[in-house]
Amino acid sequence: MKKMTLGQHFSELRRRILWTLGLFGVFFVGGWYVAPFLQEMLSAPLMSVWPDGTLLYTGLADGLMIQFSLASLFAMVMVLPVALWHLWAFVMPALKENERGFIWPILIFSPILFIAGAAFAFFVLFPIAFKFFVDLNQASPVPSVLMPAAKDYLVFAIGLLKIFGVAFQLPLVLVLLNRIGVLGRARVMKMRRYAIILIVVVAAVLTPPDIVSQILLALPMWALFEVSILFMRRD
Repeated sequence: MKKMTLGQHFSELRRRILWTLGLFGVFFVGGWYVAPFLQEMLSAPLMSVWPDGTLLYTGLADGLMIQFSLASLFAMVMVLPVALWHLWAFVMPALKENERGFIWPILIFSPILFIAGAAFAFFVLFPIAFKFFVDLNQASPVPSVLMPAAKDYLVFAIGLLKIFGVAFQLPLVLVLLNRIGVLGRARVMKMRRYAIILIVVVAAVLTPPDIVSQILLALPMWALFEVSILFMRRD
């Protein structure tokens, strides 16, 4: 393979970045039309436990900002596989054969685990947590009207999806550290009790201050921790 100069590397990197940004723009335009559907989909778990509920637009530009945010989110999700492919194509020539062997699984399984975490939050956590919040607010001892801001709700919901998506990367991180020799399987098993405590603490910090959300994040993280041990190389 012909070696490239530093200038040629920068030129190739710029070309790949421009391709990715151009594709982001295309997906953003598509996301602008998909945004109302995304808003309806993200609001569905709340409305399923709060049939007569109403989300409030507190500012004149709220509708525009929500549309823009959801279109950007759609474009980011759609362009991510392309960005990862360009990253792989750029760094691959500089990698050794054994390094390519463990980077490929990262590029494949990282998006899969992220989607799995977000799906768990959407289909399992949201209905339970939102019912808890709605019931708690409606049981207020003083006269009150529950009318959350649409923008705040979407920020909250998308934030939880991201948290669970990132949390589900745990097995990938542990297995990667094991394969490169940083973390031994026997050591991980000896530190299991401390890892469980750390998982509980992380779940308490990342999720809303209700025990339901914390448990629903801690339990799958614990299960993923145990699964990751099975895929580690024995010392």
